Amino acid sequence: MIIVHALLRTEWEAAKTVGVYRGDSLAREGFIHCSPIEKMAAVADYNYKGVNGLILLCIDEAKVKPEVRWEDLYNEGAEYPHIYGELNLDSVVKTVAFEPGEDGTFVLPPELAELV
Repeated sequence: MIIVHALLRTEWEAAKTVGVYRGDSLAREGFIHCSPIEKMAAVADYNYKGVNGLILLCIDEAKVKPEVRWEDLYNEGAEYPHIYGELNLDSVVKTVAFEPGEDGTFVLPPELAELV
């Protein structure tokens, strides 16, 4: 299964330099937030409305070395994947530019819409 994670392109470039991706939430919350593809636009609108320079990491969940837990941490009635450790870069099968529209909101990129 492919799960996705949004981040700034600059953060991804830095991760490629060090060989793993940690993200801010790993140190703060103990895991890296991810999303099922079909929920990514709504998640991005909530967390990144109007932010330019984002990309999506398309992650093959089966290749992730740390534990991946699907959890409903905020009692929303939906589970989201969380990676409990540093993301090994070889689990990233694709990156996709993810820019907001003029109104600041996001639409799932066409190349990911076909995976839903």
